[in-house]
Amino acid sequence: MLTTTDLKPVIFANATAALAEDVGTGDITAMLIPQTEQATARVISRESAVISGTAWVDEVFNQVDPDMQIQWQVKDGDRVKPDQVLFTATGSARSLLTAERCALNFLQTLSGTATISQQYADKVASTSVRLLDTRKTIPGLRIAQKYAVTCGGCYNHRIGLYDAFLIKENHIMACGGIAQAIETAKKNAPNKKVEVEVESLEQFQQALTAKADIIMLDNFTEDEMREAVSINQALTKNSQAKLEASGNITDETLVPIAMTGVDYISIGALTKHCRATDLSMRLI
Repeated sequence: MLTTTDLKPVIFANATAALAEDVGTGDITAMLIPQTEQATARVISRESAVISGTAWVDEVFNQVDPDMQIQWQVKDGDRVKPDQVLFTATGSARSLLTAERCALNFLQTLSGTATISQQYADKVASTSVRLLDTRKTIPGLRIAQKYAVTCGGCYNHRIGLYDAFLIKENHIMACGGIAQAIETAKKNAPNKKVEVEVESLEQFQQALTAKADIIMLDNFTEDEMREAVSINQALTKNSQAKLEASGNITDETLVPIAMTGVDYISIGALTKHCRATDLSMRLI
């Protein structure tokens, strides 16, 4: 599981890039304020949400002005209500206003991701299924969004193209078949998980026989998923694969799919359909 301690280099890089594109050669509007002017600002949520991104906020303020004092009243993963105070920031008025937009952009985007993840996770809380994110993330913010997904109670699929195999239709065709693709993957990187996307029960059986670690059931009907689960469970423990449902997952189909017995459901909407949480900062 991703933690902010592990992600310090990523958080630093994200904040640096965001400030570079926003502040550029300097905040000319903030320069209107006397350099010695001190202020305190309060940030509230205008709606119910799950919070994520506090470390990104801290890093933005720290890079703008290391003397800024941030006092958090919430932590990542907390559920908040409308008009609830999230944090206060005290220091140079110039620094407060320069850092405001970048800091809130991170907090509202990652909280939006965490919030939709929590909404999905709550729907299947009575089942044993794990909901997974995908690589359908905002460019440059993949690690941040995947961290936010975990704040909302869901789980991470592979981070990128480097940490696990996901063999899809075009890979299968180029490799000469499912068995050949899996065999080559295990030979090339024996310590990496090998997942295969299949589109029929026939392909599913091929992937099982070739000992894929995870089999993605792409656009299977619920009856086909149940049959795949039954076939898999009939095998010895060492011969079984983890099963993942994927494709056209909706609010209406989520729970029925979870109840078929699959291990995972991957949902691109966790990261690509997120709506930024409505936040507000005011000087007090």
